[in-house]
Amino acid sequence: MKAIEVKNLSKTFKTKVKDKGIKGSLKSIIKPKYKEKKAVNKINFEVERGEILAFIGPNGAGKSTTIKMLTGILYPTSGEALVMGINPHKERKKLAYKIGTVFGQKEQLWIHLTPYDNFKFFGAIYDIPESVIERRIEEYRSIFELDEFINTPVRGLSLGQRMICEIVASLIHEPEILFLDEPTIGLDPVVKEKIRVFIKRLNKEKKTTIFLTSHDVGDIEKLCKRVIIVNDGHIVLDDSMENLKYHYLNKKIVEAKMNTKINLEDVDGITILKDKDYNLKLEVDLTKKSISDAIKLLDPDKIIDINISNTPLETIISNIYKGTKE
Repeated sequence: MKAIEVKNLSKTFKTKVKDKGIKGSLKSIIKPKYKEKKAVNKINFEVERGEILAFIGPNGAGKSTTIKMLTGILYPTSGEALVMGINPHKERKKLAYKIGTVFGQKEQLWIHLTPYDNFKFFGAIYDIPESVIERRIEEYRSIFELDEFINTPVRGLSLGQRMICEIVASLIHEPEILFLDEPTIGLDPVVKEKIRVFIKRLNKEKKTTIFLTSHDVGDIEKLCKRVIIVNDGHIVLDDSMENLKYHYLNKKIVEAKMNTKINLEDVDGITILKDKDYNLKLEVDLTKKSISDAIKLLDPDKIIDINISNTPLETIISNIYKGTKE
């Protein structure tokens, strides 16, 4: 049995069209007009048990709508989905025991309770024996080093602390699939890395299937072996992380502030994206040049500040999507 099976899954939303003016407003009340928006349009994919899958795309691509259909929050307009062999919108309660969800921009914890009390509460919801709840809390307490804040009300926690607790709460019932929607959004690098390490450990030790959406290339690169990219409700790429890295993640952006104006020209493997006053922005093709080559080109003695980053995910997706249109 597959962890997830999706066949021709679609979701269409209807929204009212507002007419302008007073007469138009009255008309829209008496005889409203609607327009349709296909948020998800006949997508097909499968996820193996124990897989870590990145399901990514720009804002409005249909990622969250898909997750909501897979978790039973939304009904599909057409098509079908099975999660652990269960129809999400027909057997949502049964499915709840099989899955865990973490939405980076939506809290599920009670903010007036402490993390410890929240964990106990979620354990009780899933009818877990008291002794088992305590054992699992102790396990996660050790893994995530929760002692410092486990008895502090959630409203007093930092964003990173709260997100860790959100993940722990979603795992109290030991789900077979964990849906993570932007789990590291807004977090500092140390907390991000802690969460990534734990996700890999969870997948390795308990064979938990991970369904991840993220705008952070680091999350995808470090965690996933397979990537599905959606745009405008369609799947535009379903490929291995290895192929994606080779074709699209082999470039870095180097931004430097200089102490003097320098004149550069494009060289093979290094493209100048911005050259204004004392600020430079370069794109480095790692298949042709290294970061050290770019720094040498800038002259290290003239660099005041430098930042090296991945190509923005939106740019990568845009390039892939353009390729599908050609």
